[in-house]
Amino acid sequence: MNILFLLQNKTSVCYLEDDCTVRCGLEKMRAHGYSAIPVITKDGDYCGCVSEGDFLWHIIDYQNNSIRDKENVLIRDIIRVGWNPAVRVEAQIEELLERAVNQNFIPVVDDRNKFIGIITRKDIFKYMIRAYQKQKVR
Repeated sequence: MNILFLLQNKTSVCYLEDDCTVRCGLEKMRAHGYSAIPVITKDGDYCGCVSEGDFLWHIIDYQNNSIRDKENVLIRDIIRVGWNPAVRVEAQIEELLERAVNQNFIPVVDDRNKFIGIITRKDIFKYMIRAYQKQKVR
């Protein structure tokens, strides 16, 4: 199965650029109600994701919760390397299922590591339910 069938395209997904400020990231996540969000470079390369926890640990580590001071810290400074890794566009549904156990969404990149969108756990489950129901009918 081609996983692009499940893809929410980059143009319809909220993401952060790695050079935006922590304040901007917090405001964007709050406005969209996300608990985690993909991070990309200006060139569109996938860097990783940041979560509410990453912001919280940053505040705790620096013992500073002044929102004004968060204008001096960039998202790339708080991102956890290797958390919420992306899959390549040619990945199989089995890999998505494995990732969905631990990730609410799976970022998808093309063969040049350019971020092209996400596949949500919810969309994977919906697909699996439809596939199960089709099998059941036969």
